Amino acid sequence: MNKTIIPIIALGLLPLAACTGVESSPHRHSVAVVQPKPVAAEVGKNFSGRVEEAREINLGFKTPGQIEEICVKEGDFVKQGDLIARLDDEDYRLGVEALEVQYNQLTDEIERMKQLLAAKSISENDYEKAVAGWKQLGVQLQVNRNKLDYTRLEAPASGYVQNVNYEPAEMVDAGMAVVTLLDTHNMEVVVDIPTEVYLQRGHITGISCYSSSTGDSGMPMRLLSITPKADGNQLYRMRLAFADAGAARHLTAGMNIEAQFTIAVSDTAGVAACTLPMHAVFNDGGQDFVWVVEADSAVRRTAVTLGGIADGSTVVVTDGISIGDRVVRAGVEYLQDDEKVNILPAQAETNVGDIL
Repeated sequence: MNKTIIPIIALGLLPLAACTGVESSPHRHSVAVVQPKPVAAEVGKNFSGRVEEAREINLGFKTPGQIEEICVKEGDFVKQGDLIARLDDEDYRLGVEALEVQYNQLTDEIERMKQLLAAKSISENDYEKAVAGWKQLGVQLQVNRNKLDYTRLEAPASGYVQNVNYEPAEMVDAGMAVVTLLDTHNMEVVVDIPTEVYLQRGHITGISCYSSSTGDSGMPMRLLSITPKADGNQLYRMRLAFADAGAARHLTAGMNIEAQFTIAVSDTAGVAACTLPMHAVFNDGGQDFVWVVEADSAVRRTAVTLGGIADGSTVVVTDGISIGDRVVRAGVEYLQDDEKVNILPAQAETNVGDIL
């Protein structure tokens, strides 16, 4: 009995050993790969912005006084030169009239003294003192006339009245903001751009804006300024002006708008830019990576620099990979460095979904 049992036991262990050998072999993930495609020399990037008035003007009188009349109300549109408000000018007018009487009288006196000087009846020094007094009185008269003019507050530019801060009969000092005016003669667009675009500002070849709410599209813009200091969100404030001022006729201050930047990428980092499927890129700790398959079928995690979105499903890569690299486009979430993978065969363009 024992002699027949031993061979049976040995034979029974063979399948078990074979199974154990299969289970101990390393498991390989199957991945689909794609080769980066070259991209055009320029890429487009879109950022949200807002329309702003070119400036906000606080209008105040140049002289103190009591407000006689406010000629506008909040929301009114005024043109350059329109009357905004005026002060009670009675005292200023009386001051001008009093000085005019003195000035005219002294003018006649100077004419008589000129004749006396010619007749040697007065000294030249006395005449020069009289002329100096006459000129000083003329300056005082002009100052009072200016103060009389300053009792009228006129719009220095066309725009909308944002705030009216005083009422008639109130006293105001010189320079106090009676009315706040939004100057809409030249509208601007404010866009906050990330560090990536700020560093490529020298490669920006064109900027345009479009507004879905008004139907305006492709409005050419020109750069006014870029704040060289980032804010707390690492964004840089950029101000844009409309190349054609008439293009902004339908826009109002505070309206949202989209700004599209065209950026040359051929010289970025000294390498040619390429595109990859968006899901081939993953982010870890704020850095973008892809999995590159080496010749021995091992994957290597590679840091890349993105240059924006090429379309709805692909991104532009400006640094980190080359056109001939094999990049994992599906299954990136299961991989580890130096792991060997099985590469799935490429799907034929005419066999969508592998149904043939």
